[in-house]
Amino acid sequence: MKARSWSHIGITVSDFNKAVRFYSDVFGCSLVGVSDAPPDRVRSFFGVDGPAPACKIGWVRVRGGGILEIFAFEPKLPAEARIPWNRTGLTHFSFNVRNVHKWYDYLVSKGVECVSKPEQSPRGHWFFFAKDMDGNLIEMIDLKGMHYVLQFLGALGGVVFRRGRYRQYFE
Repeated sequence: MKARSWSHIGITVSDFNKAVRFYSDVFGCSLVGVSDAPPDRVRSFFGVDGPAPACKIGWVRVRGGGILEIFAFEPKLPAEARIPWNRTGLTHFSFNVRNVHKWYDYLVSKGVECVSKPEQSPRGHWFFFAKDMDGNLIEMIDLKGMHYVLQFLGALGGVVFRRGRYRQYFE
């Protein structure tokens, strides 16, 4: 069995409309669907209790086909102050972009909090981290030529590396 592709990533936000506007205004993402979960489902499936629990779910399409699924619950819990990198679990999601320096300047001009300035990795790609309105970490990454290698030769590379360079991880 093999997964066909990456489908989406989900985040819980404090304000549905504010999140939709943020991802639309800042990243050009389009809201492509909205659903309101009934209270019984919010209780049973999500485990959120209260007199009238609610959950609005939105699907925001990122250019290239990725989907960011946003959840807005009532009642809501406050965000953790900071998610430690070494804690098991999700730490961030990433947008593949061109020219991170230009993106950095653009995000700063939009009032988006940038956690770091653009840095170059040992393998040559550039990246930096920013936060959305709720403090969710977003990595902005320019993979340079590796974008095309991963896009067009990714499956072949996976087979080759699994049998060679990265064999130790599969034994």
